[in-house]
Amino acid sequence: MTEFSDFHDVQFPLTVAFGATGGPERRNEIVSLTSGREKRNARTANSRRRFDAGTGVRSLADLYEVIAFFEARRGSLHAFRFRDPFDMKSCAPDRTISALDQGLGTGNGVNTRFALVKTYGTGSDAYLRLIRKPVVSGLMVAVGGIVQSAAAFSFDAATGEVVFAAGAIPASGQVVSAGYEFDVPVRFDTDSLSASLTAFKVGQFPAIPLTEVLL
Repeated sequence: MTEFSDFHDVQFPLTVAFGATGGPERRNEIVSLTSGREKRNARTANSRRRFDAGTGVRSLADLYEVIAFFEARRGSLHAFRFRDPFDMKSCAPDRTISALDQGLGTGNGVNTRFALVKTYGTGSDAYLRLIRKPVVSGLMVAVGGIVQSAAAFSFDAATGEVVFAAGAIPASGQVVSAGYEFDVPVRFDTDSLSASLTAFKVGQFPAIPLTEVLL
């Protein structure tokens, strides 16, 4: 029996990903009371993204590439990177990434680690999403509004944190921020793919379900 491996650090075919459908899913429990009112509870603290990449397959070449990728991941056994076509940057889709996009925290002169997050909403209702799979080569970090050199920090993939070098620790009161592109860690939510050919020999899949995994 093949042993489980947490993650394959490879990316699902981009041409297919950009034609996918899907988005975040929340799990809430809603109970109707005898008064007619509702009691609502969140079953999970974090959202989970689900996608159908079948809508992104537009050619026989796409179909073959997905089959090869599926086989290499052993179906649902291994997770991998997926580029969410709707939410893949630290800023809005039509904006250019900046090191000031997302606040990560405030320095105290001692702390060297800051979780890489993306904030949705404002104030007390804001949701902080931990970003575990950024494109590290393009990760930008600023301290006190000043962009830091690549030598000043690194990214710890095991914890999802930006780690500052000994000589670059943010001083007390300095705001730490970051800008980045990122992928979603997902797995196939099926162990079988059903391919077909249209009359014009264009490959297609009725569905390629993918689900986000927590690492």
